[in-house]
Amino acid sequence: MTSRDTSAARLLHHQVDGPPPAPPLLLGPSLGTALSVWDAQAAALSREHRVVRWDLPGHGGTPAALFPAEGGVAELGRQVLRLADALGIERFAYGGISLGGAVGAWLAVHHPDRVISLALVCSSARFGEPEAWRERAALVRTEGIGPVADTAGGRWFTADFADTPAARAVLAGARDVDPHAYASLCDALAAYDLRGDLARITAPTLVVAGRDDPATPVAHARELADTIPGSTLVELPRASHLANVERPAPVTAALRGHFAAGARTATDDASRHGAGLAVRRTVLGDAHVDRAVARTTPFTAVFQDFITRYAWGEVWTRPGLDHRTRRCLTLTALVARGHHEELAMHLRAALVSGDLTPEDVQEVLLQAAVYCGVPAANAAFAAADRILTEISHSAEEK
Repeated sequence: MTSRDTSAARLLHHQVDGPPPAPPLLLGPSLGTALSVWDAQAAALSREHRVVRWDLPGHGGTPAALFPAEGGVAELGRQVLRLADALGIERFAYGGISLGGAVGAWLAVHHPDRVISLALVCSSARFGEPEAWRERAALVRTEGIGPVADTAGGRWFTADFADTPAARAVLAGARDVDPHAYASLCDALAAYDLRGDLARITAPTLVVAGRDDPATPVAHARELADTIPGSTLVELPRASHLANVERPAPVTAALRGHFAAGARTATDDASRHGAGLAVRRTVLGDAHVDRAVARTTPFTAVFQDFITRYAWGEVWTRPGLDHRTRRCLTLTALVARGHHEELAMHLRAALVSGDLTPEDVQEVLLQAAVYCGVPAANAAFAAADRILTEISHSAEEK
């Protein structure tokens, strides 16, 4: 690795989770939030990655002075690279929310040799009209952070979620942000426009959008997905700007699957088992996979290795279809073939993860009734109804 400036005094405040030998994953926050905005994802992602979360200047533990008054998104990108260099990380996967996503997109355009795979959560290539950001910067400079913190709930969460403990915790942190740093970052967003460079991104890219997001509407996500070659788009209902906080399970599942696929394409065949195991855990849940591994015998070990590498490491990690779509296809196939035990397992996993709602399952099984036969669908509806009852009772006991 070449020598670069890694002075600790100039580094973004950060937190590292996960085993040092694991593939590195950097996570960037949104404006007004600290690295804790990723809490719902960090535990799961750190099972397969060395996760590095960082704070924006003036947010969390990063000093406001780290960001120059005229700094832009490019300056944040350079600071992220300095952090990676200080940690001995040459190449990495990257995920970012909103402004944090803009930093990742800039890195993927200008430093493609560093970014293995990319996830953009509720982000954009251009965050609306520059004047609106300049007005917000002026407001904060004159009246402090209070006015924007007071209205953050309406921008970040749907009305049904805004008064939950998770939302209140994130909103409370917004009041601790340094107003001058916040205003400078607003200016950076006003100047940011990567629309003309999106086609230069070569890293496998996942775009996640909240359908109820007023800050970066779904149209922004579709522009990213339509322009970045080979990217995948996941749209989440009942989710606003901080979709990873409001809908943690499906966002976590999408990220785990995407980054596992990136690891598969970035390494040789020997890594497919590891990538497949990560996706298998994402789709079926850690408890199920732990039980399956514990039951493995010398006789069945060869089959377990085969199915992990082939089904999970080769097919489920492919970027062409998201996990939600693959779940629907799998349910239909299992209904058609009458594989009731496997069907129950996949139904339970899809519902518990949040990838599919009961209404989604209902639609899949109705479709199966038309093309696979009423008797097959009848058995599937009975299995789904039983599983929904079990999940409901389990939730009540908690």
